[in-house]
Amino acid sequence: MAEFAGVSPGRRVLDVGSGPGALTAELAARLGADAVAAVDPSAPFLEALRERAPGVEAVQARAEELPFADGAFDAALAQLVVHFMRDPVAGLREMARVTRPGGVVAACVWDLAGGRNPLAVLWRAARELDPGVRDESGLPGAREGELAALLRAAGLRDVVTAELEAPFTPAGFDDWWEPFTFGVGPAGEHVAGLDEDARAVLRERCRELFAEAPRSVAWAARGVVA
Repeated sequence: MAEFAGVSPGRRVLDVGSGPGALTAELAARLGADAVAAVDPSAPFLEALRERAPGVEAVQARAEELPFADGAFDAALAQLVVHFMRDPVAGLREMARVTRPGGVVAACVWDLAGGRNPLAVLWRAARELDPGVRDESGLPGAREGELAALLRAAGLRDVVTAELEAPFTPAGFDDWWEPFTFGVGPAGEHVAGLDEDARAVLRERCRELFAEAPRSVAWAARGVVA
């Protein structure tokens, strides 16, 4: 994602919807912690991020209301988060606001509609247990071309798209399962909403399917701030 956004030393970058800090840590390694800021609405995620990327400015906030001045960054990135925004166009517009003219706003979203994502195993198991379950395939940006359309609607110009492949490499089933227990996002909310017995059944079915996890692909798009 950092490569796709064209992040390079000497730039100041914002990670929007940072989660526990996977992208933030990579940006800090490339640019230095003092050149990176991160926002996320989840306090537990920010706590994990501060341990993972010490020195990064980490602020609890939503994408739609970023607590930064106009043009404060050279680039703003949103990795695997646009589909969680309450208002994706407003969130991307805020990212553009805090990015200087000529700077870059970039985002990516798992191929949720095509099933090529790390969540596919969970939703397959959930549908087997309850065919009425609604997965994330209908969320904004889940299909090819949707993310680029959202960036254009937010006022970005010269929008470029790509398909990014991320190896499915969790350390093991428990590492893959644990984030769902935080209750964040539709998958986490589904897991948290189950009673203890149902959650245990879902967990064990996911464990059985874990070896069949598909390759993970994300739709990506970047645009230039006018």
